[in-house]
Amino acid sequence: MNAGGAYGAGKAGQAFDPLTFFRRPAIILRCLAVLFAIIVFGCLTSEGYLEDKCIMNESGACGFAILIGVLAFLGGLALLALEAKFESISSIKIRRRAVIGDLGFTAGWAFFWFVAFCYMVNQWGKTTEEPEEGEPKDYGRTNANAAITFAFFSVFVWAGCAYFTYLRYRQGAANAFAPSGLDGDLGGPGGLGGMPRGGGGYASYPGAPDDHYQEAPGAGGQQGFQSPAY
Repeated sequence: MNAGGAYGAGKAGQAFDPLTFFRRPAIILRCLAVLFAIIVFGCLTSEGYLEDKCIMNESGACGFAILIGVLAFLGGLALLALEAKFESISSIKIRRRAVIGDLGFTAGWAFFWFVAFCYMVNQWGKTTEEPEEGEPKDYGRTNANAAITFAFFSVFVWAGCAYFTYLRYRQGAANAFAPSGLDGDLGGPGGLGGMPRGGGGYASYPGAPDDHYQEAPGAGGQQGFQSPAY
């Protein structure tokens, strides 16, 4: 099956060009999504806990944000690998499933980042300003603010990824119903069985003159059937 141009990709089997690949806006957003995820869970795992308690009002906000960040990091890497291999997928059905799965994951993680951002802001706002006796002053404050900030940025980055994936899905759905979709899938550049578009019939048998279809009886200047001569 020829999957050339299906779902926003080039023809299957094209050589991978790293320079062109990493210049694409969708890939830049995916790289930012991975980077922001590293910053969020890195900040919280390094100074997000004090005596095994989350510095954000001793709540579960740190654990939730770390979980979202780690899964976003792994998912972002998987989606980057999928993008790199997308050109080599020859089956349109597999491409369609990959795009739908990508769209679901990116849209879902935009929502989860929004939830994590709201959760951290709420709990950080309830945190007491003065540390308790024996606790270091301003411990983890910079890391907590950084985690909240990049969780906020991640909402828009993942939403942007979902938008680009949605555009790819729409393009693929439009091509699936276009008349040119018959090309290659049904046997050649012209459509069914290689028959050229725009008419022209089959020869009566191999080697017969290329006169296409014979004129129907009665067609032409003479009307009706001619009486047989006895």
